[in-house]
Amino acid sequence: MRSMTLADALISVWQQVLAEGMPQVELQGERYVVARTRARKLRTVAFRFGGCPLEGIEQNPQTDSRWAELARQGKRIMQFSINRHYIANVCEGQLFRYPAWKSLDLPE
Repeated sequence: MRSMTLADALISVWQQVLAEGMPQVELQGERYVVARTRARKLRTVAFRFGGCPLEGIEQNPQTDSRWAELARQGKRIMQFSINRHYIANVCEGQLFRYPAWKSLDLPE
């Protein structure tokens, strides 16, 4: 069995938070609490992968982005960041990498 990649981890977090509605995420034997933002009540989770701190946040459907438009259509989308640099999002289980993924030299 191959080891979990960063891409696998992001998809797993999306699955547990948005698809399954879990109150906690389990990743590599660690548990992380799913919280909600104050203003919009969007689901968010801070977690670690490969020693790196990450954060996932549910897409806000009230913004003007193409991802928000998809969220308004009912798509489940979570954006992921490292140190406030958005690196990717997962929409309905599919990973989309942002340019920061390469600039931060993250593994494929």
